Amino acid sequence: MNNQIKTKIAPNLLTSTLKEQYESFETRNLGVPREVLEELKTAINAPPVLVITGLRRVGKSTLLAQIANRYLKDNYYFVNFEDERLLNFQVSDFDLLHETLISLFGEKKAFLFDEIQNVPGWERFVRRLHDQGYKFIVTGSNASLLSQELGTRLTGRSIRVELFPFSFQEYLNFKNIKTPNLNVLTTKQRGNLRKLANEYLSYGGIPDALKYPELEVHKTLYDDILYRDIATRYKLDNVRGLKELSFYLLSNTANLVSFNKLKDLLKLGSVNTVINYIDYLENSWLFFMVNKYTYSIKKQQIAAKKIYSIDTGLTQSVGFSFSENKGKLMENAVFLQLRRKHSDVYYYKTTQDYEVDFYLPKEGSLIQVAQHFDTAETRDREVRALVKAANEQQKASHFIVVTESEKNEFEQGKIKIQTVPLYEWLLKT
Repeated sequence: MNNQIKTKIAPNLLTSTLKEQYESFETRNLGVPREVLEELKTAINAPPVLVITGLRRVGKSTLLAQIANRYLKDNYYFVNFEDERLLNFQVSDFDLLHETLISLFGEKKAFLFDEIQNVPGWERFVRRLHDQGYKFIVTGSNASLLSQELGTRLTGRSIRVELFPFSFQEYLNFKNIKTPNLNVLTTKQRGNLRKLANEYLSYGGIPDALKYPELEVHKTLYDDILYRDIATRYKLDNVRGLKELSFYLLSNTANLVSFNKLKDLLKLGSVNTVINYIDYLENSWLFFMVNKYTYSIKKQQIAAKKIYSIDTGLTQSVGFSFSENKGKLMENAVFLQLRRKHSDVYYYKTTQDYEVDFYLPKEGSLIQVAQHFDTAETRDREVRALVKAANEQQKASHFIVVTESEKNEFEQGKIKIQTVPLYEWLLKT
């Protein structure tokens, strides 16, 4: 019978935890201002719950501190539910939490809840106080759990924002490097930007990994996601299968993958197991699966997917490659920049089976990524695919090849194609 009694958090422990958390939050290093910060102004001043979701250690807590510093002054509470002292916190403890916050800091109108998915049923409390006029800004590292919870209790009452690792511009800001005028670059500036773009591909944009390069931040993060966020949360028996699948995907970023082939290659039993595992990996922000563009949803579902990693630095540190794979890393970086701006990103296959790396139907953009564009074979392959795709998609009006260093513009048939260095494309997009 005693096993059925739910543990309540001790009031004294709650008081000391909240006080320490707030003091630590108040003195937190604000780091590099995130590009999304300016865009959040309207959402912060609007009634809906603001939900910030993204990979572990991607900077969500720091973004909360930047929001508080810029927009909320001193009119907020902060609670981090990743704190092990709140491990037994339950939805029934929220009234005690609110009471304790008032006793410590007085009445405030905004709640900042970090890693809220650790408290099952949290949306009930948020819904109740939101209806009373309180503002909530919450973060979470599991996209699926947040979507389910928001969909049940907070339909129409929330705005979702995705936070990615540093963009190339944020990476330069982190290194205190001023971006030159991209329209008037000297040879030296072009060389430096090219070098910095190559470093960005190698190191990625996860803040802690850049701050502490001597530590195995990528490996620790990767293991935390696999074991804590996925294996433990979903009570998986075949942890080895999950690990092998994830490692395979990480080592094959920017490649096409088939669920059936993955099932056979890794001996995972069934296609459903593969689909479920990949869903868990996607929801934890490790990977993105990109669909082939087609008008038929069914055809999209059965066609091979292209796999991309959340961070090229993570790919380099944890994945495996027989040779330098800069072209694949470039393609992954281009995908991440596109995904920051657009939710609908596809790859395109022509009827003659020529492939274009990215298609954005709403913008009418067809984009290829080619590290080297100075050989006839590469130029013919990339341009041929763009021309064939343009003939099939009449609404397409922007045709781009992202290269390591070439900048040019030329016509092929009826279309105008731009070649743009990766550093310029990342900074201008």
